[in-house]
Amino acid sequence: MPSRTRLLLAGATAAGVVAAALAVPALAGPTAEPQPTVGLQALHRAQSGGGLVLTDEDGNQVEIKGDIHGDHGHGDGEGVDMDALSRAGSAAEETTDPITADERRAATSYVERERALPDPRLRTVRPYPRRTRTPRTVFALANGCYTLVPGGTPLYFKPTELGSYLIQDPDSRLLVPGGTAAEPSDDAVWTAAEDGGRFAFANAGGELAIDGATTFSPRKASGCTAYPEAEVNVSGNPHAGVTPFQEVRGFVDAHTHHMAFEFLGGEVHCGKPWDRFGAPYALVDCEDHTLTGGYGAVLETALSGEPGHDPVGWPTFVDWPAPNSLAHEGTYYRWMERAWRGGQRLFVNLLVENNQLCQLYPLKRNSCDDMDSIRLQAAQTYAFQDYVDAQFGGPGKGFYRIVTSPYEARRVINAGKMAVVLGIETSVPFGCTFKNVPGVGDVPACDEEAISEQMDEVHDLGVRQMELVNKFDNALSGIAGDAGETGVAVNTANFLETGTFWDMQHCDPEDGESADKTQLGAPDISAGQQDALFGAVAMVSGVLNLPALPLYPTPLHCNSRGLTTLGEYTINELAERKMIFDPDHMSVKARNAALDQIEEMGYHGLLSSHSWSTTDAYPRIYRAGGFITAYAGNSSGFVDKWRTHQGWADPRYYWGFGFGADINGLGAQGGPRGADVPNPVTYPFRGFNGVRIDQQVAGERVYDLNVDGVAQYGLYPDWIQDLSLIAEASERGDGKKILDDMARGAEAYLQTWERAYGIAPDSCRNPGNRLPVATVRQKLRPGMSTTQVMKAVGQPYTRLGREFGFCARGAGGSKVEMTAVFNGKGRLVRVS
Repeated sequence: MPSRTRLLLAGATAAGVVAAALAVPALAGPTAEPQPTVGLQALHRAQSGGGLVLTDEDGNQVEIKGDIHGDHGHGDGEGVDMDALSRAGSAAEETTDPITADERRAATSYVERERALPDPRLRTVRPYPRRTRTPRTVFALANGCYTLVPGGTPLYFKPTELGSYLIQDPDSRLLVPGGTAAEPSDDAVWTAAEDGGRFAFANAGGELAIDGATTFSPRKASGCTAYPEAEVNVSGNPHAGVTPFQEVRGFVDAHTHHMAFEFLGGEVHCGKPWDRFGAPYALVDCEDHTLTGGYGAVLETALSGEPGHDPVGWPTFVDWPAPNSLAHEGTYYRWMERAWRGGQRLFVNLLVENNQLCQLYPLKRNSCDDMDSIRLQAAQTYAFQDYVDAQFGGPGKGFYRIVTSPYEARRVINAGKMAVVLGIETSVPFGCTFKNVPGVGDVPACDEEAISEQMDEVHDLGVRQMELVNKFDNALSGIAGDAGETGVAVNTANFLETGTFWDMQHCDPEDGESADKTQLGAPDISAGQQDALFGAVAMVSGVLNLPALPLYPTPLHCNSRGLTTLGEYTINELAERKMIFDPDHMSVKARNAALDQIEEMGYHGLLSSHSWSTTDAYPRIYRAGGFITAYAGNSSGFVDKWRTHQGWADPRYYWGFGFGADINGLGAQGGPRGADVPNPVTYPFRGFNGVRIDQQVAGERVYDLNVDGVAQYGLYPDWIQDLSLIAEASERGDGKKILDDMARGAEAYLQTWERAYGIAPDSCRNPGNRLPVATVRQKLRPGMSTTQVMKAVGQPYTRLGREFGFCARGAGGSKVEMTAVFNGKGRLVRVS
C-alpha cells in the first residue's frame, strides 16, 4: 500500500478511536433513543470551564453548566486543574486546610528564617571550552570555523555525534566524496581522526582529499556560514560553586518527559530533542500531520481543542511548539541549553509509556510494552548526553550530565552543569498489571522476584526516581483516575488493561477535598444540579463495543483499590536501593497506606513531583523529610501554590521549592498573560546570578513569554521571571522571595536524596540529633571525605565553601555550633 494512502487510512482509524473515546453517546437502554453528541472543540471549551451544550439527533439541546473536570488546562489561562494545588482530586465547595492556622504561621515564619541564612559563594565558568588556534582533539572542531589547508576555504564543522561532522562551505554546501551537496546525508558525515597533530576525515565513500592532501592541520578562521541552529539568547557565564561539595544554587524541574518522542509507539509525538543533522531535521512535524496539511492530527486536536495546525516546524514555527500543542517536541537541545544558561541545575527525565493507548494508535515503530519503552528511552537519554557533549567539544564537556547519586549531582552542579536524574512514570511498571477474573478476583502478572530483578535492571540503567502508577490500576496500587470525558476514555483503557473499571465509591474526606478524581456520576437530586449531571451522564457509555462504564455515586469519589502487598514490597525495594519514591497518581487510599509505610520505615526519599497528590498528603510529605515540586502551569497559579506550600514547610528540614513541567507528557504548559498586563516580562532582563536573557530566537520565530506562554522548554527562565513579577505585584518583597526559594530548589532535592542514603537530618534544625561535643570530635578524623563526615554526624546546617556547619550538645544540653573545615579535595582538615 502506498505510504500516503496508509497514513490517511491510519488517520481515519485514529479519528475513530478518538471519537469513540471522546465524542461518546448517552447510555442506551434496550430501545435506543436519539443520543446527544459533542465535538472536540466543545469538549475543549468545557474542559476550560466554559460549559457544554449537547445536541441530539432531533435538535434538542442539553446544557451542562460550568466545568466538567478536564484533565489539564490548555495554556489559555483558564485551565482548572493546571493551577490547582492538587491535580489528583476534586474539591468540595467548602474545604479545610489540613493544618491549623497557628501551624501555618509557624511554618511561614520558619521559611523566612531559611531565606535569611547566608548564601553560598558562587563563581562563573565558561559555557563552552575556549577555542584554540589549532584544535587539540578531534572533538574540539565542534561548531568551529577552520581552514584545512593554508589559504584554503573556511569550513564550518557541525558535529553529528562525537568525532563526526558535517563540513559546510561558505555557500552552505556540504562536503561529500567528489564534491558538495545541498542536503545532509551519510555521504556528508565525516569521522575525524588525529595523529601527531594531523587530522584526517573519512566516511564510507573514502578519505576527504583537498588539493591532493588527505591529512590536515586545521587553523581557526573566519568567514564561515554557520549551520542552521536555534539560538540560546542568554549572555553571561553560567554560575558554579567555589568547591565541589558546597551548597548548590539553581532551579529544579522534577517532572519532565524528555524522551517522549519514543513513547506510544514512537509515532504520536512529533519532533525530537535532537537529530544528527540538527534543528531542520529534529523540529519537523509527524508525517501524517504533514500529508493532511495539519488536519490529520486527531490526537493533537483532541488534546489542544484546535481543529488543525500549520504542520511546518523549523524555521517558521507558526503553530508549534505552543503551550497547548501537546503532541509536539518541547525540549529540543538548544531550548534545554537555554534553561540551563538561565539558572536551571537539576532536571528529572521521567521515562514514560501507556501501552493501551500505544496499542490503539494505528501508527507505531516501537514496542508498546512499558518496560521495552523504558529501556529504549533510557538508552536515548545517554545518546542525547553524547550528542550534547559532541556540540560542546568532547566527552564530559556538555551541560547535560546524567547522575546516579546526590553526591555526584552536587559535584556536577557545582561544576556549573545540569544534573539529570532518570525516573519512571508508567502505568505497568515491571509488567505489574493484573487481570480481574470472574469468580477468582485480581490475578497479578508479576511477583516479588520479577519486581526485584527488573528493579535491579532499571537501577543499572541509572533510574533513581519512580512512581508506582500512572493512568491504570495495577498490581501495585489503585489509581487516582481522571475526570470528565478524559476519565471516560482512560477508564475504558483501564478496562482493556485489567478487565475492570475503576472502583470509585462515594467518600467524605475529613478535609473536604482529598478525594480521587470525580467521575461523571449519577444525579445529585438537588435544585440546579439535575440538568448538569444528567447531561454529564448522557455522555457516558461503553466505547469500542465494551460494556457500559459504571454509574458512579455522587461525588466526592475515592478509589476503593489501595496499596497491595506487591506495592508495599516495591516501596521497600526502592528504599533498599536508595531511590526516590513519588506517590503521585496513587489513589488516596493507596497513597495514605504508602505514607504510613514510609513513616514507619523512617525513609526520607520521598517526592511529589507534579501536583498529582492530594492536599492531605503534602504536609505529610514535608514531615517525612520529603520534597515537593508543584506542577508549573500558569505563572499566576504557581505563585498561589508557592504561597500555600510555605505554610506546610517542616522546620526540621532545608526549605526550597521547585516545579514539575510535565512537558512532552501531554501536560499543558503555562499560557500567556498578555502583553497589555501592567507588569509584563520586559526583555532583556537579568536572570539568576546576573545573566542577561533576551527573547529566544529559533529560525524565523522570536518568542515572547507575554504572548506565547511557555511554548517550549527554553522559556522557563522567562516563566521564572514572570513568577517574580506576579509575586511582587501582589505583595511587596515577594518577588525576591520566590526567586530565592526557587534557587534553593536544587539543594532541597539533593538534601532529600541524601537522607535516602541514611544521612541523618542536620543537628541544628533537629536538636534531638545533637551529639556531645566530645563525641563529634571523636567521630571526625582528619582525612575523612565530606560523605564520611555526614555519615558520622549527619547533614550540615550550612555548606559554605570549604566549611560545614553543625550543632553539638554542650554542658547542660546547650547548643554548640561547630565547623568542619575541608581542603580543596574535600578531605577533612580540622574541626573547631
